[in-house]
Amino acid sequence: MLAIFLDIETTGLDPQVHRTIDLAFKIVDFNSYEIIESYQSVVKQPYDEWQNHDPVSLQINGYTWDIVSLGKDPRVVSQEIIDIFNKYKIIRGNSVFICQNPAFDRVFLTQLIPIPKQEELRWPYHWLDLASMYWALLLEQCNKKNKPFPSNMTLSKNEIAERFGIPPESSPHRAMNGVDHLMTCYEKVLNVKFDR
Repeated sequence: MLAIFLDIETTGLDPQVHRTIDLAFKIVDFNSYEIIESYQSVVKQPYDEWQNHDPVSLQINGYTWDIVSLGKDPRVVSQEIIDIFNKYKIIRGNSVFICQNPAFDRVFLTQLIPIPKQEELRWPYHWLDLASMYWALLLEQCNKKNKPFPSNMTLSKNEIAERFGIPPESSPHRAMNGVDHLMTCYEKVLNVKFDR
């Protein structure tokens, strides 16, 4: 089984208005826990699309027009991703995506590779999230210790990290930093170690 740990930075939160500007992933072979591939790219956007950005999102990821204007054409990024997935025979049944926020990352990935193309390539449609994994672990621990489940809890990646003594994701956010931080959190939550 292969897992694609993926993170995306965007110009905002609304996929109808905002655009993917930074995408990164690492592919892990879960038989050996070896990282078999890494990919990151800044994605160039037309200036008129850039002007629709949300200032708060750009404060978080630190991207500027000067950086994004030098990125790769979205069609190039799309083909590079497809080529890598083809190389490792990424298809449903042998692979899954793992993200912090799959609903967000999945919809912004479709800007680069539309759903019909993903279906044609038989890409995985299972998108797993760290928060649900942590939720299940905490529920199991509470049940084993006969303790009540917390009545209030937030499930951000940084807050999960803090519970395991992991520093927060570095700022400004970059997609590859997000992938690395996600994988570090995953290792602690699931008690595994990747061969880095």
